[in-house]
Amino acid sequence: MATSDVSGLDVEAIREDFPILDRKIGGDVTVPGPDEGDDKPLYYLDNAATSHTPRQVVEAMTEYYYEYNSNVHRGIHSLSQEASVAYEQAHDRVAEFIGADGREEIVFTKNTTEAFNLLAYTWGLTELEPGQNVVTTQMEHHASLVTWQQLCEKQGAEVRYVEIDDDGRLDMDDFRAKVDDDTAMVSAVHVSNTLGTVNPVTEITEIAHEHGALSFIDGAQAVPTRPVDVAEIDADFYAFSGHKMLGPTGIGVLYGKRDLLEDLPPFLVGGSMIRRVEFEGATWEDLPWKFEAGTPPIAEAIGLTAAIDYLEDVGMEAIERREWELASYAYERLNEFDDIEIYGPETDRGGLVSFNLEGVHAHDLSSILDDHGVAVRAGDHCTQPLHDVLDVPASTRASFYLYNTTDEIDELIEAVDTARQLFA
Repeated sequence: MATSDVSGLDVEAIREDFPILDRKIGGDVTVPGPDEGDDKPLYYLDNAATSHTPRQVVEAMTEYYYEYNSNVHRGIHSLSQEASVAYEQAHDRVAEFIGADGREEIVFTKNTTEAFNLLAYTWGLTELEPGQNVVTTQMEHHASLVTWQQLCEKQGAEVRYVEIDDDGRLDMDDFRAKVDDDTAMVSAVHVSNTLGTVNPVTEITEIAHEHGALSFIDGAQAVPTRPVDVAEIDADFYAFSGHKMLGPTGIGVLYGKRDLLEDLPPFLVGGSMIRRVEFEGATWEDLPWKFEAGTPPIAEAIGLTAAIDYLEDVGMEAIERREWELASYAYERLNEFDDIEIYGPETDRGGLVSFNLEGVHAHDLSSILDDHGVAVRAGDHCTQPLHDVLDVPASTRASFYLYNTTDEIDELIEAVDTARQLFA
């Protein structure tokens, strides 16, 4: 496969760390895993949904289960102490990776969705008042949009949606017009999972703070693919998921400024997050444990640490360049067809391209692509309101990561051309 690029990545060497990329598909999909009927190579272009996991991450999690598996905190025995150290250091590693001021600002959640719900149930139900508003955008993922929608309905507040322009970028004039002194929270996606738009999140937080509002940035598509510094952005809250950045499923991160997290009540209560319990009441543990009730995702945190180590060894700047190169190449190749509509900006985009082939539903196209071994995502990508704005029921999304090649994009284009001829 072609691996030449301007990023300086040794893509062939990277691919060797991902055994699944050598898999063939095409057999019985009702039986998970390889099947004797598998007869075609896999071209995996669905990384915005979830990335693959390198050997190093799997090995780190396996080492935990084989060598020091135990529950964390309050255990005096050696295994518990070793597991506790690893789990706490995972918070430190994440904090370092995104520029946070220590482990106290890093809360482990199940995913980005839970991070939004955590804030809605803690900050939202205690601080958001009738007559106030939450400003978000038309391109938000349901994890954000539905959370704010439901919260504002409960609290008697208003949700305002910043519009996008014809290129799929935020209308920043509309942004400034919609944020006012009654705005309590400004929430925006860093990189759109449908349009690929990279939003000016530092400017967005500045607008929020000018009006005394808080800011929450959805970084699920940003942290895996580019350097992120939450202090530089000055976000009050920032969230992302491990499974989109080479890590395991089942773990996400909510970053929050320490003073803000200190003032929030717990999201879930029970074991691990309490300091003292009496019949008359309870007091809470220090940050971040106050927000991590019950047995936490220990193995997943260790896996996330290994994923961060892998990404930093490769280099986040190089990964960002590689994403841009692949997205640009895909945009250019898809643009060769007059009957394909591509969504989002042509330049300065993240590593994904959403499109539609005229006269062919995205689900039908995706099925044909799968017949050729090309794995993409079809549907609304958890952005139904955005698809309403685009006036389409669904789209096909190809998304790329550090291990993808231009040859794989050529396979996508060949399969799309086959579908064009089939439906002609």
